[in-house]
Amino acid sequence: MLLGPISIIIGYLLGSIPTAYIMGKSRKGIDIREVDTRNMGAGSTFRQVGLWEGAVVALVDIGKGAAAILVAQAVGVSQPFVLAAGFAAILGHSFPFSIGFRGGQGVATIMGIFLVLAPEVMLVILGLMGVALLLTRHIFTMTCITAPFLPLLIWLFDKSAMFLFYSLVIIAFVVFRNRHRLKEFRLVANKNKR
Repeated sequence: MLLGPISIIIGYLLGSIPTAYIMGKSRKGIDIREVDTRNMGAGSTFRQVGLWEGAVVALVDIGKGAAAILVAQAVGVSQPFVLAAGFAAILGHSFPFSIGFRGGQGVATIMGIFLVLAPEVMLVILGLMGVALLLTRHIFTMTCITAPFLPLLIWLFDKSAMFLFYSLVIIAFVVFRNRHRLKEFRLVANKNKR
């Protein structure tokens, strides 16, 4: 009975590993949350610390989401608890207890979750992200463009109402968390029109 709640706690703790913060402090002596877009993620790390460091942050953050799901599956909890453990990892990334609950968007962590839950869908999304990034040269805009494809592809590939609802909840959470940054998407869109 306790395995479900324990898997959720483990998911949160995994998500709470502040990869970008640790990388920024150790490599440049900066708080990544106080520079660039003030987001604790791989994009800010790429721009403010370095390409290698950003790649490491991206891989670890993807790994946090994947690990949360894999651990929950390994202990044999029911699917709702598996999904809750994944969402807990997103919450951990967004609100890490070890650095004052100020974290990042959680996009890489979400990618890790769906790489385990729906690998074919995530591979298509990664391809779309690559194209969007090439066209826009802007990570946040890339995320905005590709996010709506996640529930659509989940329905096309898996026909899972549970995964579809789960993806919509996650997208709604990320949009709400980053509502103040939506103007960045408009600015880039306007720039590309010129």
